Amino acid sequence: MRENTKSFLEIINVETGERKTLATFDYVIEAPNWTRDDKLIYNSGGLIYSFDIHTLENRVIDSGFANFCNNDHVLSPDESHLAVSHHTIEDRQSRIYIFPLEGGNPTLITPMAPSYLHGWSPDGKTLAYCAERNGQYDIYTIPATGGEEKQLTDTPGLDDGPEYSPDGKHIWFNSTRSGLMQVWRMNADGSEQTQMTFEESNNWFPHVSPDGDSVAYIAYQKGDVEPGDHPPNKNVELRLMPSLGGESRLLVKLFGGQGTINVNSWSPDSKYFAFVSYELT
Repeated sequence: MRENTKSFLEIINVETGERKTLATFDYVIEAPNWTRDDKLIYNSGGLIYSFDIHTLENRVIDSGFANFCNNDHVLSPDESHLAVSHHTIEDRQSRIYIFPLEGGNPTLITPMAPSYLHGWSPDGKTLAYCAERNGQYDIYTIPATGGEEKQLTDTPGLDDGPEYSPDGKHIWFNSTRSGLMQVWRMNADGSEQTQMTFEESNNWFPHVSPDGDSVAYIAYQKGDVEPGDHPPNKNVELRLMPSLGGESRLLVKLFGGQGTINVNSWSPDSKYFAFVSYELT
């Protein structure tokens, strides 16, 4: 439990760099998803909330028994449902559930744990997630209706943060296999795993813009964290790179880390990005 922390729900114009704080909270909120009707879906205290960008109205979404949700939550492509990673009461292990975005009873998708959700395929048929199996964290997919999971990566070290490109052809992820945590991309079937960043930093959670042109990610300073760790309360950068590869650029520096952009926070028009920064009180 992170105490004595103030949270700032912010958006930034990725072209101009203009930064705007929408709301301030005297407690921890995390990981906004941006809906097509300009709601930001975030988690706090195990619950899921909806924040209206225009009216600033804030409300809790009924998630039934799933009241221990972490910051790994994803909207379905048609935005009718929300998939969450909820720590079950029996063993406190994270499993993936789906329930209607307007609220309702969750349906279990991944009986095996721990499973941390990150991606939903554009056709709505498949979920991508990070899971620990037999002592190793790799990337898996599973039908969105449940079923047999499929392992896509199998390398020493941590593979995490899998997210589909808008055309469904690729899955972006982050991996420590090169030593530092870096951004990688593979085909949706797991083939052609390709390193996309080669920076002297630890890069986490690549998020592809809806137009498919850009990828935002969070960068920790080298030596400030272990490559496989993404803690809160660090000086970090949000960076932007072309989806075809190439040099990245600084978007914003902030105090944050865990909870800042664990999920895709792009606006539907690809012009803005939502994130959470923090202040210790």
